[in-house]
Amino acid sequence: MDAGERPRAAVVVTGSELLTGVISDSNGPWLATELAGLGFELAHLLLVGDRADDLAAALRFAADAGAELLITSGGLGPTADDLTAQVVADFAGLELEFDEQVHATIAAIVAGWSARTGFSGPSVDAATRKQSMVPRGAVVLPPVGTAPGLVVPTAGGPLVVVLPGPPRELRGSWPSALATAPMQALLARVPRAESRSLHFFGLPESEIAESLREVGAALDLTALEVTTCQRHSELEVDIRARPGAEETAEALVDELVGRHRRQLLSTDGARTDELVARALLASGLTVATGESCTGGMLASRLVDRAGSSAYVAGGVVAYTNEAKTALLGVPADMIVAHGAVSPQVARALADGARERLGADIGVGITGVAGPGGGTEAKPVGTVSLCVSTGDGQVIARDVRLPGSRADIRERSTDLAMYLILRAAGGLPTP
Repeated sequence: MDAGERPRAAVVVTGSELLTGVISDSNGPWLATELAGLGFELAHLLLVGDRADDLAAALRFAADAGAELLITSGGLGPTADDLTAQVVADFAGLELEFDEQVHATIAAIVAGWSARTGFSGPSVDAATRKQSMVPRGAVVLPPVGTAPGLVVPTAGGPLVVVLPGPPRELRGSWPSALATAPMQALLARVPRAESRSLHFFGLPESEIAESLREVGAALDLTALEVTTCQRHSELEVDIRARPGAEETAEALVDELVGRHRRQLLSTDGARTDELVARALLASGLTVATGESCTGGMLASRLVDRAGSSAYVAGGVVAYTNEAKTALLGVPADMIVAHGAVSPQVARALADGARERLGADIGVGITGVAGPGGGTEAKPVGTVSLCVSTGDGQVIARDVRLPGSRADIRERSTDLAMYLILRAAGGLPTP
């Protein structure tokens, strides 16, 4: 590794249930974020089934690609298809050996489980013994569940960190892995991770790409790693600088902020949901929702954060026209005259939610989420949103959103969160 370069890392996630789509992997993305924050370059994120040959091939591939750190997730349990410890031992050229201390630790944990469930006997004893087999010379991590993680040095090869598959156990084991002597020795050689994360709302990647091309024509950006990620309505631009290139990174930040200030959400990596919480807490304002097509998704987003009871008054899902009238006071003749999906009804939903729930800010959302129900005048994706405040502020949007039913509902919720942020004064000053 040359001075200033980031060492490469790879993550190998095991589990046939992940390949079949029964469950989605969350460990890989979580580890990717952690590794980037530490200063590693994540070269590969691999997903393999519970097959020894495939796992071994993935480890060899990552090592041949120059990874100095390999992290595996899963395959440490008591069943026959939990093969990671054996495969990693073979990869490192080490023998598995029975560890008495590990066995005693696991046995104590299993004893408590057996007392609660009534399961015990030879099968449980065999499973405990299997999980107590450790590659010679490996550092054993304290188990969060029953399976201990491992840190396995390899002669002339990458450091291998073996973590359990359940996300709670993996995340609980990670600090212990970082604290081990082999990991500390590797981290001592990792350049400090200097990064800036800009977030924009409603800005397409193509605009940032054009800005980067124009800035790059006048400013040497080769010492920076710039990545962009579009998540529906929100665009993240992550800028990482090699040591000595911090001024270049700041110059790029200034250029991007200056060019796209009207779409800027934050320069510290904060996303819309966090910014909304900050703004409402700082202002002391409360919010109430009146939702139709989003069916409570906005209220769910608002209360997802701890402490949201300080600023969320409540929400009403008024799906039918009758419910809009009975619960939020939308005039029936307004619905007849303009239709349930209209700016007028969105405003009435916002006002009704604010007044009936005693909030400072009311939000109304009504739309055609599809796949049916659209008309020539109001096709699928037509959504009307309104935010009204007790001091007379009104922010309204009438949009046509692309995508599936789920996409339209999610994008509608994104936009509603952004409008709340505007109403609460949480956006940077243009």
